[in-house]
Amino acid sequence: MKKMHLLLAAGSSLAASVGFSGAAHAQAFYLQEQSARGAGRAFSGEVADTGAASLWWNPAAIADAERIEANLNVAAILPRGEVVDTGTLIRRPGGQPFAPVGGDSTTRNPINNGVLPSGAIAVPLGHRVAIGLAVTSPYSFTTEYPASSWARYSAATTRLRTVDIQPSIAVSVTDWLRVGAGANVEYTDARLGNALPNVLASLPDGQQTLKGDGWDVGWSAGFQMHSDRVTAGFSYKSAIRHKLKGSLTVSGLVGPLAPNNLSLSNVEADFYTPAQEIAGVRWKATDRLTLNGQIVHYNWDKFDAIRLGAPVNAALPENYRESWSYAGGVDYMVSPALTVRAGVQRATTPTQDGGRDARVPDSNRWNFGAGGSYSITKNIVLDAAANYVDFANAPIDRPTIAAGSTILTQGQLRNARAFVFSLGGRVQF
Repeated sequence: MKKMHLLLAAGSSLAASVGFSGAAHAQAFYLQEQSARGAGRAFSGEVADTGAASLWWNPAAIADAERIEANLNVAAILPRGEVVDTGTLIRRPGGQPFAPVGGDSTTRNPINNGVLPSGAIAVPLGHRVAIGLAVTSPYSFTTEYPASSWARYSAATTRLRTVDIQPSIAVSVTDWLRVGAGANVEYTDARLGNALPNVLASLPDGQQTLKGDGWDVGWSAGFQMHSDRVTAGFSYKSAIRHKLKGSLTVSGLVGPLAPNNLSLSNVEADFYTPAQEIAGVRWKATDRLTLNGQIVHYNWDKFDAIRLGAPVNAALPENYRESWSYAGGVDYMVSPALTVRAGVQRATTPTQDGGRDARVPDSNRWNFGAGGSYSITKNIVLDAAANYVDFANAPIDRPTIAAGSTILTQGQLRNARAFVFSLGGRVQF
């Protein structure tokens, strides 16, 4: 039974690791920084814009390609914030009373700075058909809590990497209607660890390490409607069922907990990343000014549980809820070579009070963006953007069971923000 508790705790840690990057710069664990052009207007017009730079948001975006177009981007993500203990208690085995968890009461900047690359290419096949390929990393982050942190039993080191390969095809059905579809072939790699409490607070903590990877497939589809002044777009990105296989190691437990040290291979975990429904419009108000608007609905309720296979065979509830983002922005053509942009985005968190832990200190946020594009030549355009993301304070209050101990978590995310700097280039051949 004690081994079962340890395995369930490990599965809970995996569940949390999947969702932690939200405190950095996007919504929950979705990274939207796949285009420097889009970042400049706070991602307010991507589903309705055209070219390889919008392929991730809408496969129909490349239907009007007349020449081969390549787009490359890189985003530097600099998250800041504090995860603060406000009264966390632990009850160790043997009927001991609840006591303060101990450790450093504040952990600053637990999420590592990161660099996020992405790219896409579109190739026309005749007058009305184009194929494309986008390579992105929609869920990636690394976070580290020191061994002395108050949050050590639910979070220590966490690393998540994904690579999404999206081959697509798009068709101009008429002069005003374009449609597209693509597959999302996604590789996921996760590695995480956390401390485990021994029976006595005077004893060193044990350690737990869980890692796994896997390949999975989803799909995307969308359309755009074009007129002289207005372009409207809609797309759907499916949920993806991720099936990871890997290993679990537990070490450093002593005394009556020592028999629970173990090393297991072929541990399985099964969970969903959310579907997205994206709708947007671009209105060319004047010959120089374009107004953008975009709404995204995230079906985070698919992330309701982490289902663990043998030898655990259990489901761990996550209870995420549906969430939304709303964005508005402008593009202004200063000259034929220079376009400037600005935008603002509001996003709600899928995490809920009572279920948020130190690995997932996500909250509602505002994203403010500014940027521009400069045409070096007729065929080469540089894009640059800067974003400031401001997060609301939020409670960290998810109870944890680790190595037979019960932790009643009481903490808070405070002063969280992120600075994101994006640079990209578009080239036509």
